Formats: sequence, C-alpha cells, structure tokens
Amino acid sequence: MEKILVIEDEVNIARMIQLELTREGYSCDCTHDGETGLTAALSGGYDLILLDLMLPKLDGFSVLSQLRERSQVAVVILTAKGDLDARVQGLDLGADDYLCKPFAMRELTARVRAALRRKPETKDSATLYAGDLRADRLTARVFFKEEELSLTRKEFELLVYFMEQGDAVCTREQILKEVWGYDYMGDTNLVDVYIRYLRSKIDDRFGVRYFRTVRGLGYAFGADHE
Repeated sequence: MEKILVIEDEVNIARMIQLELTREGYSCDCTHDGETGLTAALSGGYDLILLDLMLPKLDGFSVLSQLRERSQVAVVILTAKGDLDARVQGLDLGADDYLCKPFAMRELTARVRAALRRKPETKDSATLYAGDLRADRLTARVFFKEEELSLTRKEFELLVYFMEQGDAVCTREQILKEVWGYDYMGDTNLVDVYIRYLRSKIDDRFGVRYFRTVRGLGYAFGADHE
C-alpha cells in the first residue's frame, strides 16, 4: 500500500483529503504545521507528500527546500497561490506538480495517481550528448565542454527530455505531458518560462543555439540549430 503524507494547516481540509485517499486505497497521515510535517516527511518512508504552502512555523517553500536536500520523494503542492511566479518557484524547488485551491477531489486523486506513476526509468545509457553538451542522468549533472551548469531539478528534466527527442519538434502539450506528468493540467506558459531559463543558461551564455522555436508548433532542440 502506497503511503501519503498531507501537510495542511486547515484541519478540516486535511481530514477530507485523508478520507478520500483512504477510500482510494492509500495509507494517509496528516500534520498541520511545517516543522512537524518536515520531520514526518523525512522519517516516515512516504511515497508522496501533499504540501500546503501557507503553513505555520515553517512555510511550504522552506519545507520543500529542506526536504529536497535529503529526499526525492514525490511532492504535490496544494496552494491558494495560483499566480505563475509561485508555481514556478515551487517547481524550481523540486515539486512534481501543484494544485490550486479550491480543487475537486477527483482532480486531486488524478494528480496523486500521476505523481506516483512517475518512477525513474532504466535507460540504455546514463549519459546523453548533444554537441558540446553532456547530461548525466545518474548524477543529474550537466556540462558544456568541461564547465558544469547549475540547473534546477525541473530544468534538468526538461533538458534531458529534449536531448532524448533528437531533432523532433515538440509541442507545449507534449512537453507538459512528458516532463510534468501524464495527467498534468497546468498552464502551457510554464514551458515557455523554462525554455527561457535554459536558453539563458546555455544558448545565451555560450553563444550557441540549441533551442529553436517552431512557430505554431512548439520547440525543437539540437546542436546543429546554429
């Protein structure tokens, strides 16, 4: 049985979530402040964390940041903060998905299923190459020639996805599905935001052109797009 931790300060909401997830066949615990939630997340052997952002004692961003230093457990953010900056901040810190309040329980359980399905896949090669760019899946490190790049977790996942596609044109919807998850129902503008991040860290920094916009379709990637 998969084990889920709900870190939510509103006791009634936490209880409703717990009852729904229990009916779905999951084991579910609840905590109601950031400090207790972080301690439980690090010690409880959970498969998924549902994390509110506006928590007493320690806010959700701080919980997520500290959790990611020691664990790669799946995290879905539950938040009343629906603006793009808050979503991007949460994803940059390592969240797998987010869900804006108020939400339907059917959508919550769909996102839980999607997050739990995302298991690391066995790859034929641990290292990907594109021109002078090299990405190591096992260590989550990226190099341009011999210089290591500083990428967030989601930037790394997005870059690896593009490196796996070769020259194929990828739509924003495809990218959201593959990088953010099959049942992801977020804003496709997130793709543009993260492409802009990667361009600034790779294309602009080194004077190359890996990321190409294909008008009306999406994006393509490759060292020969210069």
